[in-house]
Amino acid sequence: MKPFVKVMKALSDPNRVRIIKMLQHKTMCVCELQAALGIAQPSVSKHLKILEDAGLVGYKKDGLWVNYHLTDGESSPYAASLLGNLRHWLEHDPEIRDLVKRLSSISREDICKK
Repeated sequence: MKPFVKVMKALSDPNRVRIIKMLQHKTMCVCELQAALGIAQPSVSKHLKILEDAGLVGYKKDGLWVNYHLTDGESSPYAASLLGNLRHWLEHDPEIRDLVKRLSSISREDICKK
């Protein structure tokens, strides 16, 4: 039962759901997620760690960048099932729509110049 509860707890926070929805559209670094969510970098990192521990999110290093992406859910049938459903859930939610629209204007190069 622990793996099931871990996935459910990971998705119990609105910011973590927002992260999942954004990562459905593109691979992102912490600074991009921070800019999109408008929350502190340590908070974003904490959310990503929880999502990673639940098997929902993975990352790859690319030079100085750490790129976060959705997993295929291979590590947990619960993660796989919920990631599949989340692809369709909340797509028409106004908040999620606005967030996804803003993604195209968020550039790590511009953010990190500041």
